[in-house]
Amino acid sequence: MDSLDRLDDAAAAAAFRRLVRHLRHRTDAQNVDLMGLAGFCRNCLSDWTHEAAGLDRDAARETIYGMPYAEWKDRHQAEATPEQLARMKESVARNAA
Repeated sequence: MDSLDRLDDAAAAAAFRRLVRHLRHRTDAQNVDLMGLAGFCRNCLSDWTHEAAGLDRDAARETIYGMPYAEWKDRHQAEATPEQLARMKESVARNAA
């Protein structure tokens, strides 16, 4: 058994909430950059929340972003550069490995 599986659910939930609040605060960290570095982003967290909690996709995104997704995009999302998109593509390919 992985030690993560032995982590108390309340502690895991608190850590998850802290991560989400950190990402809400760090609007300068673009999703495409998160994908390029770590292979996941706020949308991934939204999808995982949608799957785990049974929320519809829009409700899950609002839970993660702290506002409707379209509003967050208008306020904080910059146009991705070709370099960012290339890093993201390379990083996401490693997720399957």
